[in-house]
Amino acid sequence: MRRSLTALPVLILLAACQPGGKPAETPKAETAAPAAPAPDLLPGAYRIDPDHTTILFRVDHIGMSNFTGQFRKVDASLVLDPKNPEASSIVADIDVASLSTNVQVSPGFDATLTGPEWLDGGAHPKITFKSTKVTKTGPDTADVAGDFTLKGVTRPVVLKARFNSGYKPNAMDGARIGFSATTSFKRSDFGISYGVPAPGTKMGVSDEVQVIIETEFTQGKPTGEPMPAH
Repeated sequence: MRRSLTALPVLILLAACQPGGKPAETPKAETAAPAAPAPDLLPGAYRIDPDHTTILFRVDHIGMSNFTGQFRKVDASLVLDPKNPEASSIVADIDVASLSTNVQVSPGFDATLTGPEWLDGGAHPKITFKSTKVTKTGPDTADVAGDFTLKGVTRPVVLKARFNSGYKPNAMDGARIGFSATTSFKRSDFGISYGVPAPGTKMGVSDEVQVIIETEFTQGKPTGEPMPAH
């Protein structure tokens, strides 16, 4: 089910150093060139830009296709340390009622998915993610481990995150950073087993949910006041 979600949203935080340069050759020996500088980013608190954030989920539908939907309302805050990405953190929550599948043949289908047999948005209106550890896996990638809460159940998940780009405030905009992330989980681990195929078949909707996140975070132009955390 958001990409049932993840929250989350989510994302995150690896404004790590860029790859170092190749060794420079000399007549006598090779001398390592100095590493490239860290991205020119501002540290501190960032808030999600909802207009540039997409959170998709997909599940296998009877072995025929990957049924895809999205959540349209997400809130998140990121604390970024460009010099030490592993000290960064993120908190995000997704509005269950914002689920959208664009199914037109069955009116009310989205309401069914947010109902008691699936996400139970009435009792559990938010899907949340709170990071617990960030581990660099490359110059611009990281594993972001965290507590993921869906339908009132909390379990650990890991976001595979990539830092795409970013910049400091300029004449037109405040500081901005962008990330892509993916994860997956079994919906049955969160008490959502309706329609899971019987063993050895694909007649139903897969237990595994794949989540794809594209997001940007912003930090207003410096005013001397700290940006509030989420």
